[in-house]
Amino acid sequence: MISMLMSKRRRELEKEKRHGMRLAGRFNAQMMDYIRPMIQPGITTGEIDRVVYEYTLDHGHVPACLNYQGYPKSCCTSVNEVICHGIPGDYALREGDIVNVDLTTIVGGWHGDQSETFLIGEVSDEARAVVQCALDCLWAAIDAIKPNCRASDIGTAIVRVAHDRGFSVVKDYVGHGVGRKFHQDPTISHIPTPEGRRQRLCPGVTFTIEPMINVGVREGVQDETDGWTVRTKDGRLSAQFEHTIMMNHDGPEILTLTKDGPQRGHKF
Repeated sequence: MISMLMSKRRRELEKEKRHGMRLAGRFNAQMMDYIRPMIQPGITTGEIDRVVYEYTLDHGHVPACLNYQGYPKSCCTSVNEVICHGIPGDYALREGDIVNVDLTTIVGGWHGDQSETFLIGEVSDEARAVVQCALDCLWAAIDAIKPNCRASDIGTAIVRVAHDRGFSVVKDYVGHGVGRKFHQDPTISHIPTPEGRRQRLCPGVTFTIEPMINVGVREGVQDETDGWTVRTKDGRLSAQFEHTIMMNHDGPEILTLTKDGPQRGHKF
C-alpha cells in the first residue's frame, strides 16, 4: 500500500512539473514574440530590458535573471562579439549589429528559458552566416535526441554542423537542467564530452540547449569590470539560440517555441 501511494505521488509530482514547465515556457515564448518588433536600430539594450521587466511583472511573474547571483538586469543582451551575459545599458542598436536576447521567467515557481539572435537591419554576410549556423545547430541538436539517448549526442550534432561551416563552438558555457531551479542537473555541453557520454536524457528531464557559435576562436574573456559580460577572445562575432526542452516518452518537446520567431528550416 505504501509503495502504491508513493508511486501515485510521484506521478502527481511529475504531472505538476510537466504542466508548470509548459506554462513557463509558453509565457517566455509569448514575451519573446512581444518584444520582437522592438528589436530595431535605435533601441537601447536598456529599453529592451525595461520592457521585459514591465511585461513580466504585469503578468504576475518574476524575471529570473534579476538579482540572480548579483546579476543587475532582467534579461541578457549580447551584441556582436559578446558571447553571453551581456548587461543591458545605454548602447543603442545599430544597422549591421547582431544581438542575442536571453529571457528567463519564473511562472508559478517554474523556469522558462530561451534566447534568440536578431539581425539589426542589413548585416554582413559573415554575420548572417554565423547566426544561421547557430540556429541550425540548435535544430540539429533537437533532431538528434530521443528518450534515453546520451547527452553527448547534442554536442556531436552541434560540432558537426558548426565545423562543417568553418565556425567554432564555445566550450566553457553550457546548457543545463531547468525546473524549480534556474540551473540544475544535467549539464548539457555543446561539444561531446566524457560526462555527456555517461549522462542519459530520460523521460521527464527538462533542460536547455543553447549553442554559442563563434566566427573565430571558441575561447571567451569575461569582463573584469562588470564580472558578467563574456566576449570572444579575438573580438569576432558570436551568435546563439536556445530552447527549453522536455524529454517525453515519445521524444523531445520544445517548451519555448514562439509563434513568430524562426522555426526549423528558417533561412535568414
